[in-house]
Amino acid sequence: MGGFFGTASKDDCVFDLFFGIDYHSHLGTRRAGMAVYSEENGFDKAIHNIENAPFRTKFTKESNTMHGQLGIGCISDFEAQPILVRSHHGTFAITTVGKINNLNEIVDKIIDKNAHFFEMQNGEINQTELVAAIINQKENFIEGIKYAQEIIDGSMSMLILTPKGIYAARDKFGRTPIVIGKKDDGYCASFESFAYLNLGYADYRELGPGEIVVMTPDDVKTLAAPGNDMKICTFLWVYYGYPSSSYEGISVEKMRYNCGKYLAKRDNESVKPDIVAGIPDSGIAHAIGYANESGVPFSRPFVKYTPTWPRSFMPTHQSKRDLIAKMKLIPIHDLIDGKSLLFIDDSIVRGTQLRETTEFLYDSGAKEVHIRTGCPPLLYGCKYLNFSRSTSEMELITRRVINELEGGEPSDETLREYADPDSDKYKAMVEKIKEKLHFTTLRYHRLDDLLDSVGIDPSKLCTYCWNGKE
Repeated sequence: MGGFFGTASKDDCVFDLFFGIDYHSHLGTRRAGMAVYSEENGFDKAIHNIENAPFRTKFTKESNTMHGQLGIGCISDFEAQPILVRSHHGTFAITTVGKINNLNEIVDKIIDKNAHFFEMQNGEINQTELVAAIINQKENFIEGIKYAQEIIDGSMSMLILTPKGIYAARDKFGRTPIVIGKKDDGYCASFESFAYLNLGYADYRELGPGEIVVMTPDDVKTLAAPGNDMKICTFLWVYYGYPSSSYEGISVEKMRYNCGKYLAKRDNESVKPDIVAGIPDSGIAHAIGYANESGVPFSRPFVKYTPTWPRSFMPTHQSKRDLIAKMKLIPIHDLIDGKSLLFIDDSIVRGTQLRETTEFLYDSGAKEVHIRTGCPPLLYGCKYLNFSRSTSEMELITRRVINELEGGEPSDETLREYADPDSDKYKAMVEKIKEKLHFTTLRYHRLDDLLDSVGIDPSKLCTYCWNGKE
């Protein structure tokens, strides 16, 4: 995934910028960066690898040596950013959140005009560099940003730091959020709405889909009005969003309670666990909602040991990631032995870690392990956000099981049947996954219940990863 933060202040902005970016650490594990501008010293920029150390540790020096009234920064799972660019627009820094599906097509088009791009170590083009190049095809920033939003297949939200102010542009369908905060000496723009609260900012407003604004210490001016069509990522509420955040006025924590409530209503008397628990951390709120609705006690038979295991300490190799994720979970045997346990996780992707956790619970004396998820079965790889670039559809346990049941790759029509929770194919898929992962029972959140859990107009929510509908 990835997240960004920018601030325009009458005083030095670096303190706010440093902590505003740090509050996005849950959204990325590989790269982070800061860029600032001051009239006295011009631009300054730093990028560090954060795979083996948290943002705060890597950027402590910059938090003391950088100075400026305008600044942007990010946490990223992929590209090194923000990047600093010199063009006919002057010098500017840019950071992005999104995904470009037609990257090679756009690169070829721009290279035909005698431009060039630097390849990253994996041979790919830095998509933030590409966005800057797209913007540079036009005569001004507004037209350049609009052009980028027009030609990019996928999604793209961005912050652009210039000597005159910070441009903030939300994806044309609002798939990712940008919210503005305000305090006496300036403004900030943030992916996560909670990131500025402890810095003295108050909620000002959210940008609409495709909206472009320019932010200075004195004002936030709209340069391009928002569009009417929105498709914000529903998975932000299910998993990626921090509990204290909200999107489109809907609290992440409250939405997850709603998910648990609907899961409990669907269960009725079909299971009678001794306790309800959440897979730490993102499953906990779902489990609280389930316990509140069902009356089954909430408990913590697992705790996550985090003092020396920050999220950023994650090897890129999946087998090692699974091992470390398991090592962070410490069982409490008194709450497991002889018990019927109902665990709620936010989702099931590959299933490897959850299967190992379940087997460990049985080895620790659990009588039954019932699993519920905070969202429907993931059937499609996301086309719109970059968290899915490391997960092909064939890594999804649902797609592997469907291929087994169908004897090969299913048609789009067949996949739609598997997405229907009332179909026989859906029931067969869930039963097969339950058997493979050694659960006593398995129930996924229904899509209609998930939409009700969010509580806004369903037409404004992207559900592609569950039903393939754009």
